[in-house]
Amino acid sequence: MAEPTPRRNEPRLRPAPLIFEPAEAASDPEHFFDLESIEDPRALLARATELTQAFRAAADRAMEFQAIAAAQLADPRRFDRLTPADIGEQAEWTEDYAKKMVEFGRGLMRGEGDALTPAEPL
Repeated sequence: MAEPTPRRNEPRLRPAPLIFEPAEAASDPEHFFDLESIEDPRALLARATELTQAFRAAADRAMEFQAIAAAQLADPRRFDRLTPADIGEQAEWTEDYAKKMVEFGRGLMRGEGDALTPAEPL
């Protein structure tokens, strides 16, 4: 499971940088961030672990932005606000999950960095 999101006053850990792959490398299904070329199992484990942590951190951060956007779209002060069902449809979530994301986003916007993370989508 990914590390919990740090509070606003705590620095974020910086995982290993994700290096974008050239188009020709990305088109090769056997090629994945050059891991297939690493022969030393210790080095392979270290780099694969770095990538795993980087992907988890990126997914957590992206989820926070999704939650903030959902909360903003559901804001009752907006004349064009969306319902949780509309947000869920747009983000490919269930309506219940969209409601949880809206609440999570509202907590983040209030500065509650330790707001409970919503359950995984169905």
